Amino acid sequence: MEHRIERIKKQLHAESYKLTPQREATVRVLLEREEDHLSAEDIYLLVKEKAPEIGLATVYRTLELLSELKIVDKINFGDGVSRYDLRKEGAAHFHHHLVCMECGTVEEIVEDLLEDVEKKVEDQWQFQVKDHRLTFHGICRHCQQKNKESN
Repeated sequence: MEHRIERIKKQLHAESYKLTPQREATVRVLLEREEDHLSAEDIYLLVKEKAPEIGLATVYRTLELLSELKIVDKINFGDGVSRYDLRKEGAAHFHHHLVCMECGTVEEIVEDLLEDVEKKVEDQWQFQVKDHRLTFHGICRHCQQKNKESN
């Protein structure tokens, strides 16, 4: 974890920002709960456990900054709640997600599935792709199994 924090600190410094204690507390929560796709409020409650003096507005500002710098990605799975996801180290693109419409679980696909699509978009439409997001909405294997068993 310390290695990732150091890399994020360097990313901030490269853009003339500092890793303040408030920002570090937020980053630590994101690193500790990397698989959870937390909302700003979730992150705030976890940060508050570590540093009670930090306010919700500070967490929001930190998340917006980290999002602008592409350290985190702000995502919405169609439930009206913005969630924050640390970008994988060295990733050229945002990773993909599988969202279960029954239980709400979210799985990540780290492999870039859209390289051929990007090339086609760039060639046919002369559109320079900077990033992309792909979210599949469906029924996870666990819910499928439960549905089979109940039928």
